[in-house]
Amino acid sequence: MNKIKQMALVIMLFNFVFFVNVADAASNKIGILVFDGFLTSDVTAPIEVFGAATKKSWFSSYEVVVISATAKKEVRSEEGLKIIADKTIYDELKLDVLLVPSSYEMDGLLKNKELIEFIKKQNQSTSWMASNCSGAFLLGEAGVLDGKNATTWAGGEKGLSKAYPKIKVQSEQNVVIDNKVITSNGGPVSYQGAFALLAKLSSEKFSKEIADGIQFNRLKSAFKPSKTR
Repeated sequence: MNKIKQMALVIMLFNFVFFVNVADAASNKIGILVFDGFLTSDVTAPIEVFGAATKKSWFSSYEVVVISATAKKEVRSEEGLKIIADKTIYDELKLDVLLVPSSYEMDGLLKNKELIEFIKKQNQSTSWMASNCSGAFLLGEAGVLDGKNATTWAGGEKGLSKAYPKIKVQSEQNVVIDNKVITSNGGPVSYQGAFALLAKLSSEKFSKEIADGIQFNRLKSAFKPSKTR
């Protein structure tokens, strides 16, 4: 084989590998918003669920992207967990899903016009929007929940209804799904919300596969009295 043929073969192999890698790259993005003071489990629960799912062939087209609500990528949760976000709300992002967590102090976030505009913009193109706990107030402020059934943190339903009368606020429900929007009570229930969303993005069977894989079913006996000898 002469040098010209060898070079042509190398170029062909390079192009093949390049295009295979591009084809394998994740094309759907699940954006999870973060900001200083976010409640840890509102964010870590969906990261664990969707992160585990992206390792599977049936969900490999998805990737999880953590997005800071400010120009600063480093944020710290209410409980002290430090996270370095992948992107910020000022980056050009095309998301398939946007999930919004909560904070004990929501007033500053609700007054953040750039954050609310980001949520509004993403709502125009995402296939699903979601919130955990008082993150529903941010979706409410952005008009995402107008005319929809939704919930928020257990005990905050009256406040959500008063602040945003167009929302059909539901009580005594861990997770509410309505017209491509999922809202949950947050905290540990964030896992339930994430599994519900995963089922919508894939199937109930695949969602259960991940739940079993991270041993979520063991929580059924978590609060039963331990057996003693």
